[in-house]
Amino acid sequence: MFIKSAIISLMIKLSLLLALGLISCNTRTNQSYVLAPFEELDTISTNDWWNRGPNDIIDVDVPRDRVIAFGIYTVSRGVIKLTAQLFPLYPKESRAVTLKILRDDEWIEIAQKEVNEIGWATTFRIENLDTDKSYPYKITHESGSFFEGIIRAEPLDKSEITVAALSCNSNQDRGPRSNYVKNINALDPDLVFFAGDQSYDHKEHTAAWLKFGIQFREIFRNRPCVTIPDDHDIGQGNLWGEGGIKADIVQGNGGGYFYDVEYVKMVERAQTAHLPDPYHTELIGQGLSTYYTNYVLGGLDIAIIEDRKFKSGPRDKIPPQGPRPDHVTNPDYDPKSIDLPELKLLGESQLEFLNQWAENKISETASIKTVFSATGFCGAAHLHGSENNRLHADLDSNGWPQSKRNKALSLIRKAGAVHIAGDQHLPTVVHHGIEKFEDGPWALVVPAIINNYYSRWWYPLEPSANKPKDSPLPWTGDFLDGLGNKITMHAYANPDASSNGSGFGFIRFNLNEQVVVFECWPRNEDVKRPDAKQFPGWPIRVSTKTNSKVTKGLHQ
Repeated sequence: MFIKSAIISLMIKLSLLLALGLISCNTRTNQSYVLAPFEELDTISTNDWWNRGPNDIIDVDVPRDRVIAFGIYTVSRGVIKLTAQLFPLYPKESRAVTLKILRDDEWIEIAQKEVNEIGWATTFRIENLDTDKSYPYKITHESGSFFEGIIRAEPLDKSEITVAALSCNSNQDRGPRSNYVKNINALDPDLVFFAGDQSYDHKEHTAAWLKFGIQFREIFRNRPCVTIPDDHDIGQGNLWGEGGIKADIVQGNGGGYFYDVEYVKMVERAQTAHLPDPYHTELIGQGLSTYYTNYVLGGLDIAIIEDRKFKSGPRDKIPPQGPRPDHVTNPDYDPKSIDLPELKLLGESQLEFLNQWAENKISETASIKTVFSATGFCGAAHLHGSENNRLHADLDSNGWPQSKRNKALSLIRKAGAVHIAGDQHLPTVVHHGIEKFEDGPWALVVPAIINNYYSRWWYPLEPSANKPKDSPLPWTGDFLDGLGNKITMHAYANPDASSNGSGFGFIRFNLNEQVVVFECWPRNEDVKRPDAKQFPGWPIRVSTKTNSKVTKGLHQ
């Protein structure tokens, strides 16, 4: 009698949930599934995803012994954080995945966790392993699927730490990235950094993230990897986050996030859950979290910042200077007229983090520092989208608002750090000026992975009066960008017929000599060939002790 009553009670509850739309029925397996908390987003990977049919991103209905797509991890200060990413599962399939480590020739189970059905991933956090050793790892699922790789030992004794940096994985090319995988694995960096726009499929992040992972997993299978989302990842062409408020239009130029906040949370969870624990744990607008953090990799001390999340949107806040709120097309405008004191760039809590980091109050052991972010702190492009579209200034860049740009650069310079970013589809090495030319930090903006989507060109109307004599490029030297910011251009790579300006950055941090070498490689180059050439103007060598260019030295 009791069992019969319990069954009737359960049936009533399920009927009520179905009526409320909180679950639905899988007619293929006759089992219920959880509905996504958003509509018309991530449709390829949520709800009854198996009924969505073919799409041009990726087939998510993989053979069931291949449901684990990849793992991605970081190791910092003895803590391993590893995210297991799965393809969508059917209702009958187990949500549990297991992480195992090979130790003394035996696979040891470390932990088992269930994946989140919104995004199909889960993150392991491990503190009880000796991270000065390397460990083979394996992620397993009851289907027989597995993904394995190596958790590298922290490079505590290395005198040079190397980083490969990439961004902007355009959906105009859905093919494999074998040339990148071959070149980066040949260079064998200690860390890989993807600076944003891993996805250009605005409403289908999980499918696009799976595509990205399949393209690049042979790079980060066996080494730590930092990924941070940028505007296209969360579904917008540009992003001025304003502390997490809700945007009123998809362009977002009034500030905020347009798409459902649960979708944005899913994107950030997928790309940043494996990063070291965030500095700031309190929630911001719409219940969004933050992921800016400190990552210590051997002797390299990294500040990972969020340069979109707190920035003010331009619409209705400044005098319009063109047909779009974020584009200045009037060359005669006064830059000070749009640099208003109430505008924000990084936000107060993040500035506090940078200041603490600069003063060595967060980490004290690393000997050289760098900042990772999505985009650069100046407007280093004149032509946007086509060679016929000259734009005086772009408020999507971190060159605006100018006074807040200078505050951020002052803290980066206070730390003695260099800056690495992406987003611009235009590789550059710039020495920033704050009060005067070259008193700020150095910065490398890396090329687009695929640069056939909104290319940009550095193309000033007049050359610099102090062009360096040793530069092979015509437009190097001191310039003011369209926002009045002081920049000294040392290298740039405009799109051309051979590589279209696509490629990747490679950075060598020499801890003993306190020298940073910025390299920039075209997409189609073979780095192992003896005659392999970087983009003209590279490499650039910088002394963090003197904040100046080094003309001779490492890796000439």
